[in-house]
Amino acid sequence: MSVTLGVLISGGGTNLQALIDRIAEGALDARIALVVSSRADAYGLKRAEAAGIQTLTLSREIYADPEAADEIIAAELQRYGVDYVIMAGYMRMVHDPILAAFPNRVVNIHPALLPSFKGAHAIQDAFDYGVKVTGVTVHFADGSYDCGPIIAQQSLAVEEGWDVDELEAHIHEIEHTLYPAVVQLLAKGRVHVVGRKVVIDE
Repeated sequence: MSVTLGVLISGGGTNLQALIDRIAEGALDARIALVVSSRADAYGLKRAEAAGIQTLTLSREIYADPEAADEIIAAELQRYGVDYVIMAGYMRMVHDPILAAFPNRVVNIHPALLPSFKGAHAIQDAFDYGVKVTGVTVHFADGSYDCGPIIAQQSLAVEEGWDVDELEAHIHEIEHTLYPAVVQLLAKGRVHVVGRKVVIDE
């Protein structure tokens, strides 16, 4: 069984690259049909193009109406036969047009252990708070920011003497392993949403 992915990015695309690499290795039963970027200068677009993946960039003018922008994105994702929408460093909230088109099929990764440290500065916020343990969360997106049902989490002990850059590097290492693993669970049809919780079949 294989799934078709649409990946949403805004920046460097390191999680996108992790997915591309796992697919190339045969470790992930998926193909990426479309990469959508909220920024024309996102380096992730170069990663997609190098892998021969179709890309789409929307201008700031279009994003001025978020619902209209998401209608365009949803239509393109459907046109490319996407099964799951993978948010990989996408710095915009997704709205009803995408969520309704892909119910329980829009997935996000967050660099903290939700529900702690929501928002765009989670690594810095956790570091400033002085937590001893943080980590990474993969969850389904819903209509609220960083609030959807949690699929998987992996913790990270924060070592004494790390600066925020070292913490970020370790967080990204986890992301690049955990996200492809979760997408593989989705590809195998093992992930089910039951109310607020996610159940993963053995």
